[in-house]
Parts: sequence; structure tokens; C-alpha cells
Amino acid sequence: MSVQTDHSGAFAGTGPGLDHACSHGPREGGDPWRASVVAEPAEVVLHRAVNDEYRHLVVAAGPEAAAAQPGQFFQLLCPPPPTGEQPFLRRPMSLFGVDRTRRQVAFLYKVAGIGTRGLETLRQGDRLDIMGPLGVGFRLDPAWRHVVAVGRGAGLATLAPLAGAARDAGIGVTAILSARRPDLLVSRDRFEADGATVVAITDQQSTSGPAHVERILRGLIDDGRCDAFFTCGSSRLARVQQRLALEFGLPGQIAMEQQMACGIGLCHCCVRDFNVGGRIVSRRVCWEGPVFDLTEALP
Repeated sequence: MSVQTDHSGAFAGTGPGLDHACSHGPREGGDPWRASVVAEPAEVVLHRAVNDEYRHLVVAAGPEAAAAQPGQFFQLLCPPPPTGEQPFLRRPMSLFGVDRTRRQVAFLYKVAGIGTRGLETLRQGDRLDIMGPLGVGFRLDPAWRHVVAVGRGAGLATLAPLAGAARDAGIGVTAILSARRPDLLVSRDRFEADGATVVAITDQQSTSGPAHVERILRGLIDDGRCDAFFTCGSSRLARVQQRLALEFGLPGQIAMEQQMACGIGLCHCCVRDFNVGGRIVSRRVCWEGPVFDLTEALP
């Protein structure tokens, strides 16, 4: 049975049983954006360590998964780790890359809890149950000439596909990448390969503080190289960009990181508050997001 959502997010459908296909319905304000969502077993084609914390996972999937856009995410049904615990819920994982010709989807993740320790056990040829693509991704305005992406930690993976999309749209990117130390700047090569100008900042080198980042951003604004902000992975750096966006009247988008359960807007466990015109509005990160207007977020 195919499942559709109405404007309120409630499910409605016909048929004798529930299969694994569904569609996102209209967004708040009548936005007609839609995407097919499928749960399917995906074969692992590549799985390697990037450093002592992060791993790169590539799976072969169907055409729906391969249509994923930058900023969207998948829900992964992780296998049990060697310690034997069974991950009860799927784990949300942002898109790191997609090869539409080969129908492959890539993820970059940090090994941290039960779910990701289970993912770590996957080998080439194994199957991983994935559901997606989910959520609302990044949006690029063709009128923009240059945008700035600021990310830290796992947010570097979320922002990475944006560079290629911007390049294809003829938009330049300056990527300010933050981490504890240089070897954790996990998507630097990806940004550079897609033509982005990379500014690396680290705790180890004492260059990642908000004051220093603000000086960099003000310089880019003064040079006319910041038509919009994109950010993920650091609340303190997001607040710097938010303040500058309001000061200079610049648009911005933030990919919110949030624990989730269903991933399709039903359980409401990922609700965050937003300031919309002075009014506090609650929104589901998995459904109305994970990408939101930076100026409305409460990071």
C-alpha cells in the first residue's frame, strides 16, 4: 500500500497492508515539495575508516535513494554491535554524497553509541536496511554568486554535498571547517574537489573560537563573498552567523542535529522551538526540516 500524508502530517492510505513506500506531503505554508521515500535493503559497496573516529560508508540502493538532495537524511536500521545490544530505533544519518549513475549513497559517521558501533561491523557485500530520503534539504538561489558554509564535527558531512550542488549552479563556496584537531576535518578533500575555498580552524590551533570566526565572516561580507550562510554542527558558530545575518540582512539556512525516532513526522520526539516573527513555533526537525531558516532557529 502506498501511504500519503495530508497537510497536517496524518497518514491516509488504501490497500490491505503497509509496504515500505511513502511520500512527503505539502509543507507548512503550502510548499508543494515532495519526494519519494522507500525502505529497502542496500548492499555495502565500500566501508573504510577515515581516521580513528569517523568511517565512510557507501551503499548501493534504488533510484529513490539515489535522488537524495544535499541536506536530506536517511534512517538506518543498524545491526547489533559485538557487545550484543540490539539498537531499538533506526538512526538518522545525513547524506554525505550520492552517485546517481551508479545509484550509490554515501554516509560519513562518527562511531559513538550502540547504533554506530553496529554500523562499524558492516563489511562489503553486507546488507543495510535504509529508509529515505527524508526531510527538507538545502535550497540554492540562482541569483547568489557566493555562499559561506560553516560546519563542525558531524556537520562537516552534512554540508559536504552542498559544495557540489553550488558548483553545478555556478555559485562559489567558502567553507569554514571546524574540528578539535586537523585530522578531524573529515570532508576537507571533498569541499576542495568541488571547488570550494576552504578555511580550516581547529581547537588545537586556537583558531576555532567564535570571535575569530566572526572576523573571518565579516571580511567575507565586506569583500562581497557572502550572499547567504549555511551551517551545521555548532550552536556557538550558528549564533555568530545568525547575528551577522540579521545585521546585514543576509539569508541563511541551518541543518539541525536532533535525536529522532520515526523520521517521518508522526512521533513528534524531534520537535524544536523556532522564533517566527517574535512568536515561538514548534516544528518537527524530521518533517519541516532538518534544514531551517537560520534567522528563525534557536540554536
